[in-house]
Amino acid sequence: MPKSRRLLPLLPIAALLLIWQGVCAFGWVPAFMLPSPLKVGRAFVTDFPLLMRHMLVSLEEAFIGLGLSIAAAVLLAVVLDRFSILRQMCMPLVVLTQTVPTIAIAPLLVLWLGYGVLPKIALIFITCFFPLCLALLGGLQAVDADYIRLYRTMGATNGQILRHVKLPASLDSFFSGLRISVSYAVVGAVIAEWLGGEAGLGVYMTRVRKGYAYDKMFSVILLISLLSVLLIKCTDLLQRKAMPYKAHSKQ
Repeated sequence: MPKSRRLLPLLPIAALLLIWQGVCAFGWVPAFMLPSPLKVGRAFVTDFPLLMRHMLVSLEEAFIGLGLSIAAAVLLAVVLDRFSILRQMCMPLVVLTQTVPTIAIAPLLVLWLGYGVLPKIALIFITCFFPLCLALLGGLQAVDADYIRLYRTMGATNGQILRHVKLPASLDSFFSGLRISVSYAVVGAVIAEWLGGEAGLGVYMTRVRKGYAYDKMFSVILLISLLSVLLIKCTDLLQRKAMPYKAHSKQ
């Protein structure tokens, strides 16, 4: 892809920042309601060491919750794919986990699990589990039946079919769900931290909001967005490593 084409996604962002700066510069919106991008950038640089300390706490929670959700989603998707009766019984419950708003269940998790790290990890787990499980299950169910019949005629067991046919064929669907989940992980950690804690981006955001330091609050939002984009890019890199044949086919 030409270098000029790679810069195209940056044009709308640059235009948005220019409009935002112009609105603030002309005073169309009060500064205490909407700080300018320059003030947000200044706050980001000034509080950078503090933001990094809080970021490490949030990332630790996000990675633990995401890791647990990946393990549980893979296990449940394989079981539901194997047993159709369990799939019919459990799928409504899996879908139900996403009908409850995250901000509504967070206080209950704090009430049940306290103000430590457990409710935060639990909320991240609930947030990330559904897209992973549903995407992987869809990939397992979409495998061409002719491949499965071919392996069965050669005497392959269910475990061998899962390992050599279904899992490789469903990797694309798995990574599609993983992209969604990694972005949810950081956001879920921040939402959980709104309700209490000693450190984390959500705790920092709550403190600066109470002090009406909205430039610092926007700097946290900027950092969360950057983290989400970075994690998605890491997921894309991991997919290219796991599926090199797909990258080769696009060339």
